[in-house]
Amino acid sequence: MAPPPSSTSSAITLKINGEKHTLSVDHRTTLLDALRERLDLTGTKKGCDQGQCGACTVLLDGRRAVACLQLAVAAEDREITTVEGLAEGAQLHPVQQAFLDLDGYQCGYCTPGQICSAVAVIEEHAAGWPSAVTADVRPEAGVPALTADEIRERMSGNLCRCGAYVSIVQAVARAAEARVAEEAAA
Repeated sequence: MAPPPSSTSSAITLKINGEKHTLSVDHRTTLLDALRERLDLTGTKKGCDQGQCGACTVLLDGRRAVACLQLAVAAEDREITTVEGLAEGAQLHPVQQAFLDLDGYQCGYCTPGQICSAVAVIEEHAAGWPSAVTADVRPEAGVPALTADEIRERMSGNLCRCGAYVSIVQAVARAAEARVAEEAAA
Protein backbone atom coordinates (compact mmCIF):
# COMPACT_ATOMS: atom_id res chain seq x y z
CA MET A 1 0.00 0.00 0.00
CA ALA A 2 1.39 3.41 -1.00
CA PRO A 3 1.88 6.05 1.68
CA PRO A 4 -0.71 8.83 1.68
CA PRO A 5 0.32 12.00 -0.17
CA SER A 6 1.98 14.57 2.03
CA SER A 7 0.20 17.86 2.53
CA THR A 8 3.55 19.62 2.94
CA SER A 9 5.27 18.52 -0.27
CA SER A 10 4.49 18.29 -3.95
CA ALA A 11 5.96 16.89 -7.13
CA ILE A 12 6.76 19.83 -9.38
CA THR A 13 8.27 20.29 -12.81
CA LEU A 14 10.63 23.20 -13.27
CA LYS A 15 11.76 24.37 -16.70
CA ILE A 16 15.34 25.46 -16.17
CA ASN A 17 17.63 26.55 -18.99
CA GLY A 18 15.30 24.92 -21.50
CA GLU A 19 15.15 21.54 -19.75
CA LYS A 20 12.36 20.14 -17.60
CA HIS A 21 13.21 18.76 -14.17
CA THR A 22 10.64 16.94 -12.05
CA LEU A 23 11.27 16.67 -8.34
CA SER A 24 9.42 16.34 -5.07
CA VAL A 25 9.89 19.34 -2.82
CA ASP A 26 8.70 20.52 0.53
CA HIS A 27 6.43 23.52 -0.03
CA ARG A 28 8.88 25.68 1.91
CA THR A 29 11.84 24.89 -0.38
CA THR A 30 13.20 27.99 -2.04
CA LEU A 31 14.06 28.02 -5.71
CA LEU A 32 17.66 28.66 -4.67
CA ASP A 33 17.81 25.49 -2.57
CA ALA A 34 16.09 23.45 -5.29
CA LEU A 35 18.60 24.67 -7.87
CA ARG A 36 21.71 24.16 -5.75
CA GLU A 37 20.88 21.20 -3.53
CA ARG A 38 18.49 19.18 -5.66
CA LEU A 39 19.59 19.91 -9.23
CA ASP A 40 23.33 20.64 -8.77
CA LEU A 41 23.04 23.99 -10.54
CA THR A 42 25.56 25.65 -8.27
CA GLY A 43 26.24 28.75 -10.36
CA THR A 44 23.48 30.51 -8.44
CA LYS A 45 25.03 31.46 -5.11
CA LYS A 46 23.61 31.69 -1.61
CA GLY A 47 24.77 34.98 -0.16
CA CYS A 48 22.62 36.61 2.49
CA ASP A 49 19.61 34.27 2.07
CA GLN A 50 17.42 37.33 2.74
CA GLY A 51 17.04 38.86 -0.74
CA GLN A 52 19.42 41.73 -0.08
CA CYS A 53 22.69 40.86 -1.84
CA GLY A 54 21.59 39.61 -5.28
CA ALA A 55 24.05 36.68 -5.39
CA CYS A 56 21.15 34.32 -6.12
CA THR A 57 19.65 36.37 -8.96
CA VAL A 58 18.13 34.28 -11.76
CA LEU A 59 15.74 35.13 -14.57
CA LEU A 60 12.09 34.12 -14.23
CA ASP A 61 10.30 34.58 -17.53
CA GLY A 62 13.13 36.96 -18.49
CA ARG A 63 12.83 39.15 -15.40
CA ARG A 64 15.17 39.32 -12.43
CA ALA A 65 14.29 37.41 -9.29
CA VAL A 66 16.22 36.62 -6.15
CA ALA A 67 15.92 32.86 -5.89
CA CYS A 68 16.29 32.83 -2.10
CA LEU A 69 12.89 34.53 -1.75
CA GLN A 70 11.11 32.58 -4.50
CA LEU A 71 9.46 29.32 -3.51
CA ALA A 72 10.22 26.47 -5.89
CA VAL A 73 6.51 25.50 -6.09
CA ALA A 74 5.68 29.04 -7.24
CA ALA A 75 8.22 28.78 -10.08
CA GLU A 76 6.46 25.86 -11.74
CA ASP A 77 5.34 26.63 -15.32
CA ARG A 78 7.77 29.55 -15.54
CA GLU A 79 10.91 29.81 -17.64
CA ILE A 80 13.90 29.82 -15.27
CA THR A 81 17.31 30.85 -16.57
CA THR A 82 20.41 30.51 -14.44
CA VAL A 83 23.92 31.63 -15.33
CA GLU A 84 24.54 28.12 -16.66
CA GLY A 85 21.82 28.64 -19.27
CA LEU A 86 23.00 31.93 -20.77
CA ALA A 87 25.75 30.67 -23.07
CA GLU A 88 24.92 28.98 -26.34
CA GLY A 89 27.23 26.00 -26.41
CA ALA A 90 30.81 27.26 -26.25
CA GLN A 91 29.69 30.81 -27.19
CA LEU A 92 29.40 32.94 -24.07
CA HIS A 93 26.48 35.32 -23.71
CA PRO A 94 27.63 38.90 -24.54
CA VAL A 95 27.28 39.87 -20.87
CA GLN A 96 29.41 36.92 -19.79
CA GLN A 97 32.03 37.83 -22.40
CA ALA A 98 32.07 41.47 -21.32
CA PHE A 99 32.54 40.48 -17.67
CA LEU A 100 35.44 38.26 -18.71
CA ASP A 101 37.03 40.85 -20.99
CA LEU A 102 36.75 43.73 -18.52
CA ASP A 103 37.39 41.85 -15.26
CA GLY A 104 33.87 42.45 -13.98
CA TYR A 105 34.58 40.00 -11.18
CA GLN A 106 37.18 39.47 -8.50
CA CYS A 107 36.49 36.54 -6.20
CA GLY A 108 33.62 35.56 -8.53
CA TYR A 109 31.09 34.76 -5.84
CA CYS A 110 28.59 37.45 -6.83
CA THR A 111 29.35 37.19 -10.55
CA PRO A 112 26.56 34.78 -11.58
CA GLY A 113 23.94 36.99 -9.93
CA GLN A 114 25.55 40.12 -11.36
CA ILE A 115 25.50 38.60 -14.86
CA CYS A 116 21.88 37.46 -14.66
CA SER A 117 20.87 40.86 -13.35
CA ALA A 118 22.84 42.63 -16.10
CA VAL A 119 21.07 40.57 -18.79
CA ALA A 120 17.72 41.73 -17.42
CA VAL A 121 18.93 45.33 -16.96
CA ILE A 122 19.88 45.55 -20.62
CA GLU A 123 16.48 44.20 -21.69
CA GLU A 124 14.60 46.50 -19.29
CA HIS A 125 16.52 49.49 -20.58
CA ALA A 126 15.94 48.53 -24.23
CA ALA A 127 12.21 48.25 -23.47
CA GLY A 128 12.26 51.85 -22.21
CA TRP A 129 11.74 51.13 -18.52
CA PRO A 130 12.86 54.14 -16.45
CA SER A 131 14.96 53.87 -13.31
CA ALA A 132 15.09 56.07 -10.22
CA VAL A 133 17.75 58.24 -11.91
CA THR A 134 16.04 58.58 -15.29
CA ALA A 135 15.68 62.33 -15.84
CA ASP A 136 12.68 62.28 -18.17
CA VAL A 137 10.23 59.42 -17.64
CA ARG A 138 7.64 60.60 -20.15
CA PRO A 139 7.01 57.92 -22.82
CA GLU A 140 7.60 60.46 -25.59
CA ALA A 141 11.12 61.07 -24.23
CA GLY A 142 12.11 57.64 -25.52
CA VAL A 143 14.68 55.27 -24.14
CA PRO A 144 17.09 57.10 -21.81
CA ALA A 145 20.82 56.86 -22.44
CA LEU A 146 22.36 53.96 -20.56
CA THR A 147 24.81 56.08 -18.62
CA ALA A 148 27.06 54.85 -15.82
CA ASP A 149 24.58 56.35 -13.32
CA GLU A 150 21.71 54.45 -14.96
CA ILE A 151 23.68 51.20 -14.83
CA ARG A 152 24.67 51.72 -11.19
CA GLU A 153 21.07 52.41 -10.19
CA ARG A 154 19.68 49.48 -12.16
CA MET A 155 22.32 47.09 -10.77
CA SER A 156 22.03 48.40 -7.19
CA GLY A 157 20.36 45.23 -5.92
CA ASN A 158 23.54 43.24 -6.58
CA LEU A 159 26.36 43.69 -4.09
CA CYS A 160 30.03 42.93 -4.71
CA ARG A 161 32.07 42.54 -1.56
CA CYS A 162 35.31 42.85 -3.58
CA GLY A 163 34.32 46.24 -4.99
CA ALA A 164 34.52 45.40 -8.72
CA TYR A 165 31.81 47.95 -9.46
CA VAL A 166 33.82 50.04 -11.95
CA SER A 167 34.48 46.97 -14.12
CA ILE A 168 30.92 45.71 -13.69
CA VAL A 169 29.50 49.02 -14.95
CA GLN A 170 31.91 48.93 -17.91
CA ALA A 171 30.94 45.33 -18.71
CA VAL A 172 27.20 46.11 -18.64
CA ALA A 173 27.77 49.15 -20.88
CA ARG A 174 29.80 47.10 -23.36
CA ALA A 175 27.22 44.31 -23.50
CA ALA A 176 24.44 46.87 -24.00
CA GLU A 177 26.41 48.46 -26.86
CA ALA A 178 26.87 45.01 -28.41
CA ARG A 179 23.11 44.42 -28.19
CA VAL A 180 22.41 47.72 -29.98
CA ALA A 181 25.00 46.93 -32.68
CA GLU A 182 23.54 43.44 -33.17
CA GLU A 183 20.03 44.86 -33.57
CA ALA A 184 21.27 47.48 -36.05
CA ALA A 185 22.98 44.78 -38.12
CA ALA A 186 19.84 42.61 -38.21
